[in-house]
Order: sequence, then structure tokens, then C-alpha cells
Amino acid sequence: TGYYGDGLNAIIVFAACFLPDSSRTDYNYVMENLFLYVISTLELMVAEDYMIVYLNGATPRRKMPGLGWMKKCYQMIDRRLRKNLKSFIIVHPSWFIRTILAVTRPFISSKFSSKIQYVNTLAELREMIPMEYVDIPDSIVKYDEEKCIKRRMRTSCLSNDPEMTSVEQE
Repeated sequence: TGYYGDGLNAIIVFAACFLPDSSRTDYNYVMENLFLYVISTLELMVAEDYMIVYLNGATPRRKMPGLGWMKKCYQMIDRRLRKNLKSFIIVHPSWFIRTILAVTRPFISSKFSSKIQYVNTLAELREMIPMEYVDIPDSIVKYDEEKCIKRRMRTSCLSNDPEMTSVEQE
């Protein structure tokens, strides 16, 4: 959790890599109580505008929340909290997250949909929000660094490929 702006509005950071494994026998119970905890915390913290930063990187598929759970969460968030949410930033979005959001877009309000933003790197996130008050877990920082290294390697391999160079020159 951090703050931004003159009014010190809340930035809620949610790291999916710390969610429980879906193979747990008490998974539904744990997720239900986790959601209730998050909502009660939001209600205490959020008097004004706020944003949620959802850190998706370094999260194995078995730890990602399901579509039903996310739909229930959205429905249970009261109108004031939905209204005060200024942006919902998804860092390191996977194809799974993008697909789920594309499929659910017709069922959620267009106002809420317009608040969703995808960010591919922590550098992009830094351009959007002040990071001095935001604590990013080490596993996410490492994931971001590895992803950036792979991207640079891919880019340099393409620029060194004679076929790609000739295509660029045409």
C-alpha cells in the first residue's frame, strides 16, 4: 500500500503470486475470507480516490483466482468503492488475464472497464505512479528483470538477423 497526489490517495498493491494454491482443500474458504479482509481494509482506508495495482508477474496459473471468484468480488464491492477507484493497473498481464477480461467486458460497466490499464514492465508503472511509497515484492522485481533481459535479447537477435535488417531497409 502507498499513496499518491496531494490528498495522499491510496495505492493498493495486490501481488497474485502470494495467493493460495488452488489445490488446497480449503481453497474456497481461504479465498472468501481473503476477499472479505481486502474489502474491509479498503473500506477503512479509502475515503477518497484510490487505485489498485495488481501484480500478476511471477504467478503460476494454479495461484491465479478464477473467473467466478473475480466476478463475485466485483459484485460485492459497494458502489462508493467502485466509484472512487480511479484506475486498476495490471502489471505483467498474462494471456489468461487478458482473455478473462476480454470475455467479461460485456458484463461489467463501461466505466469500470475504462479504468483497467495494462502495464508490461515496472519501468512503465514508474511512469504512471510515484513508486517511493509502493513496496514491490522481490519476486516481482526479479520476474520483471528477467522479462526485460529476454525482451532485450529478442530485440538484439532480431536486429542482428540479416533477413530482418533487409526487411527494415525496404
